[in-house]
Amino acid sequence: MKVYGLLALLAAGLTVSAQQGNLSNSTTPIAAEEPPVDGYYVKSDILDREVVPYSIIRPTDAAYVKRIWREFDVREKMNSLYASPKSRLIDVIMEAVLAGELTAYDPTPTEGDPTGDSFKTRLAPDQVLGRFGSDSTLVEEYDEDGNVIASHFEAAAFDPDDVVRFRIKEDWIFDKQRSVFEPRIIGIAPLVSPKIDEITGGGTGDFGGEVPPDISGMPTGGDSPAIAADAYPAFWIYFPEARHIFVNKEVTSRHNDATGLSYDDVFIKRLFSSYIVKQSNPEDLRIRDYIDNGLERLYEAERIKKSLVDFEQDLWSY
Repeated sequence: MKVYGLLALLAAGLTVSAQQGNLSNSTTPIAAEEPPVDGYYVKSDILDREVVPYSIIRPTDAAYVKRIWREFDVREKMNSLYASPKSRLIDVIMEAVLAGELTAYDPTPTEGDPTGDSFKTRLAPDQVLGRFGSDSTLVEEYDEDGNVIASHFEAAAFDPDDVVRFRIKEDWIFDKQRSVFEPRIIGIAPLVSPKIDEITGGGTGDFGGEVPPDISGMPTGGDSPAIAADAYPAFWIYFPEARHIFVNKEVTSRHNDATGLSYDDVFIKRLFSSYIVKQSNPEDLRIRDYIDNGLERLYEAERIKKSLVDFEQDLWSY
């Protein structure tokens, strides 16, 4: 018993000594090159994490595949963690894209890519800000005598609060080898809602072209009445690539500062509230293309969601 007691005390002493290095309890002046710890421990765990790879699915084992497009709004209560000023999803994406750590793909439909979400054309980091419809400002350069010697355009400052919706493209796959029916996210796109002057009907959308024709007719108020056009993707990011960025970015919760969750975790665990806007079909139609009423669209989205659940339930008999 004495031996066990001694071992317990020794273990406790090692634990305390291991924790002391992380505590900001200095009693001596702190060197400038070694700032104090902001808290009671160093949050190094999430910075050292690596992506857990998916299980491999052989093409012959994919007995059922259904592609789904869905959208989620960060203004919803369940999605509030994606809009925290401490760690906004759009900030994480934009920081990585502008730094060249994450590739942005052009969402413009082409003949070879009718849907615009097949990751065919890459966008340079300096092209990304223009995708949000920010106005450019002409900046002139002067010499010592006040003469204009050069000029260039600078994009207006990007406001992350303008991005409140995201679109997700994912595949639901039944792997008969593992007997698992699971979703795998393929891509994520921040959505931009352009504004059109109600009187002139003018305005621009993607790359200065005309705004998409599906007008929602929702008034925005103000001295100049306007209507909001259908939101369009600013760009697409490839989720398997983005996972290596997300895995080291901690999300912020309203209820607990020690969430221990990264952005990779919340997407893999599907901790978001969303609604379906399209499923794969021969005509390549969105729900809004064949249902006009907004409430009926939600019913159709729930029907599609239920069909996926029913498919999984019907695989088994009890």
